[in-house]
Amino acid sequence: MGTTEAWKKMREVCVLGVGLHKFGRFPDESIGDLGREAILAAFADAGCGPKDIQAAFGGRVFTPNTTAMRLVNEVFQTGILIDNVEKACATSSTAVRLATWAIGAGLYDVCLCVGVEKMERGLVGGVPAGAESRASYGQLMGLGIMPAEYALRARRHMYEYGSTREMFAQVAVKSHKNGALNPYAQYQTPVTLEEVLNARMIADPLTLYQCSPSTDGATAVVLCAREVAHKFTGRPITIAGWASGTPAYSASGVSGDVQEGYIERIAREAYERASVGPSDIQVAQVHDAFSAGEIFAIEDLGFAKPGEGGRFVWEGKADINGKVAINTDGGLESRGHPQGATGIAMLAEIVRQLRGEAGLRQVPGNPKVGLQHNVGVGGCNIFIYKK
Repeated sequence: MGTTEAWKKMREVCVLGVGLHKFGRFPDESIGDLGREAILAAFADAGCGPKDIQAAFGGRVFTPNTTAMRLVNEVFQTGILIDNVEKACATSSTAVRLATWAIGAGLYDVCLCVGVEKMERGLVGGVPAGAESRASYGQLMGLGIMPAEYALRARRHMYEYGSTREMFAQVAVKSHKNGALNPYAQYQTPVTLEEVLNARMIADPLTLYQCSPSTDGATAVVLCAREVAHKFTGRPITIAGWASGTPAYSASGVSGDVQEGYIERIAREAYERASVGPSDIQVAQVHDAFSAGEIFAIEDLGFAKPGEGGRFVWEGKADINGKVAINTDGGLESRGHPQGATGIAMLAEIVRQLRGEAGLRQVPGNPKVGLQHNVGVGGCNIFIYKK
């Protein structure tokens, strides 16, 4: 039996409640403070409590591997299974995938997932002095610096398809416009195209405003089997499909998170499992760690043809009232990117959009299908949600 057939034989799983701690810099708050606020908010949204949770999965990257237990124990301690998960930027979406499998298989009815991070300032991906023996060949050659990976593929995209600096910069303009409407976002001030283009260069053609910040934040979600959702007051949104995978070897092109080809492959798997196609998606959260990543994702996910992602953004097709509303909460660039918490933040925005709860950033037309694309070192998770 293939994974798609197995998935369709599993129980329907839904998101029952979501909760966030505002993203930003909180030097006076501990990891526990951040996580506790997010968990309690998710419980309130779901209409459940600690006694309803049968297992928990906690995501973190830069904190100790006991963090999940610490976060859950900030709120309750009932002896349940608590697993720690780490997959860089895709950490908390991986926790959601594991919980989805466990519920779908009938092992549990209700699970909690939580993601948290308090990040140091500076670039991610360098090799600290004395750690050379643990670094990959790519890192030693300077290719492990995240903005460099995205910039290299962006330059290639410009050469092959004629996309422009302005198109990549427009992603940041859109993201900060949306982030200004999101009370949980780290940055809530719009920026102009000129400000983005004239900002400090980080990795040509990507300037400062086209890079996601390092961030503090926490997120949580309660998942349950659809058959028990009626016991609670939350407004359930179905996890209709998923797909996960890692880059396949390619003799050409950029490696790492931005390697060409594999997102397109697993997107097809997600669409098949959810019985939808790209044209059915009305709202999407994509991994814009750098502005170029949003353009790559638009093409890889089938919203635009190869080479046309930049024009898709430039023409407003990714705006809140566009063809596919993308990163309506500001995305990683404006909402912020606390790595262990990012995946669930993406999920939370899709849920709020499908419920009609996104306020000033609400996508018009009563969206019914949304997609999440979350990339990390170690692969990508794609989820499709249905009202």
